[in-house]
Amino acid sequence: METAYAIIFFMFGAVIGSFLNVLADRLPHDKSVVMPPSKCPGCSRRLTPADMIPVLSWLVLRGRCRTCGEKIPARVFWVEAITGLTFAFLYLYFGLTPVLWAALFYAAVTVVIFVIDMEHQLILNNILLPAMAVALSISLFSGQIDLAPTPLNAGIGAAAGFGIFLLVYIVSRGGMGEGDVKLGALAGLMTGWPNIIVAVIMSWIASGLVAIAFLTLRRKGRREAIAFGPFLALAMFITFLWGDQIIDWYLGFFLK
Repeated sequence: METAYAIIFFMFGAVIGSFLNVLADRLPHDKSVVMPPSKCPGCSRRLTPADMIPVLSWLVLRGRCRTCGEKIPARVFWVEAITGLTFAFLYLYFGLTPVLWAALFYAAVTVVIFVIDMEHQLILNNILLPAMAVALSISLFSGQIDLAPTPLNAGIGAAAGFGIFLLVYIVSRGGMGEGDVKLGALAGLMTGWPNIIVAVIMSWIASGLVAIAFLTLRRKGRREAIAFGPFLALAMFITFLWGDQIIDWYLGFFLK
């Protein structure tokens, strides 16, 4: 039965991933996510249900339009597959508990922020603001939802996340975007205090290591910007799941 549920959650996640692809394609260009219906960018043929089966359609079509052969970005496949796998993992990890639904929502938010910021270096208010509202609502049920911070901790975390990245934004004189500052507030609402500090440090370490790797491999120049949002988005999600364990692990070095 557990395996069957895991498959169901994978399929559910893949469907959500398909919708996240639509958001990633349309929101950065201020387009409606409802109309017009999806179509091939090459031949403008309206996509049929058979063209939009998550994961499977991309594999069957080998990443190309069945009519004109226009290449379908690999991102379409990976977002659907990764979201599906993440949903299945979260079900297996939490079971059918209240925290599962919060984790699924945060996973979807993480994926769409990651993709849009990687491709466009944008963190959009029409994703952040609804996500903040939901995160605040989740904190109101912290007694029933394990891992969710209390409203007070969520508020302190949001203030800390916003303040830390606002300071970085001011000091760096534009080296960090305004969207990153607001994402810091969302991270604080998700993780609470003091776990927001874990998310901040983790994002800085990860972004620093990737920047060093890019410079070493000459994938980026010294003056070329690297999107920070994806690192903070992943860090806040990981911290939501395992922030307390990370803090306990770290403090364990000093309490032995």
